[in-house]
Amino acid sequence: MDKPVKRVAAIHDLSGFGRSSLSVIIPILSTMKVQVCPVPTAVLSTHTGGFEGYSFVDLTDTMEDYIQHWKKLDIDFDCIYSGFLGSPKQIDIVSRFIDLFGNKENLKVIDPVMGDNGQLYSTMNEEMIDKMKKLIKKADIITPNFTEAAYLLDESYDTKMSEEMIKNWLVRLADMGPKIVIITSVPEKECKNTSVIAYDREGKKFWKVSCLYIPAHFPGTGDTFTSVLVGSLLQGDSLPVAMDRSVQFIISAIRASYGFDYPEREGILLERVLENLKLPVLVNSYEILK
Repeated sequence: MDKPVKRVAAIHDLSGFGRSSLSVIIPILSTMKVQVCPVPTAVLSTHTGGFEGYSFVDLTDTMEDYIQHWKKLDIDFDCIYSGFLGSPKQIDIVSRFIDLFGNKENLKVIDPVMGDNGQLYSTMNEEMIDKMKKLIKKADIITPNFTEAAYLLDESYDTKMSEEMIKNWLVRLADMGPKIVIITSVPEKECKNTSVIAYDREGKKFWKVSCLYIPAHFPGTGDTFTSVLVGSLLQGDSLPVAMDRSVQFIISAIRASYGFDYPEREGILLERVLENLKLPVLVNSYEILK
């Protein structure tokens, strides 16, 4: 029997304050008429970007029983979507989750959250990087940022790379297993823009969406981007349209937030732009790269 709405298993942490992970994933996908079934990996009082002294409850030891109950209920998903993972064991659990619930029909999306601005997050190490390299083999789509792509490929972080070199990175990442690789936060050396560039291995096409750089850093924008991408694809959009919608939503959210005087660590003002996801799609910025 067909489900009345699409269903996503979202394997992420939950932060009580600060708009990131499940705090943005659930409202975004729900607004896009997708049911979110969270698998919480940890509960934090705040996210870790700019806050100190936060409480952290690791849920690794509860995840197996949680998942096995779902298996007994024979729940099926249209998408499996994982993000920040806090330990090698959690990466192994996500790998088994994909084995249990993945099939040819559903979408496996992995956001390999490991670092930003050329640096690893404090919870990451070489073992985590090696485990993540194995996990992405099971993905249909991965969405690393520029920093994470460098670490997955054992490359140096160079913000002056040519577009041809970025395309080379995309192909190499796709050769590791994923059908589609999307690198976000790619700096454009000729101007003050940043871009999102994707490679579709089966279609052998490169897609690009550029946006003007805004001098602000809001935690959680990666979670927001991938959530809109997942919702858009589940609504039936093509890859370039889904990328376009995701980038345009991020731009509108940052612009809506930037004019207010509040700490950036609290994240984008998602509540002010959430209804934009219900508007007709205005596709105007994606391009295909030769």
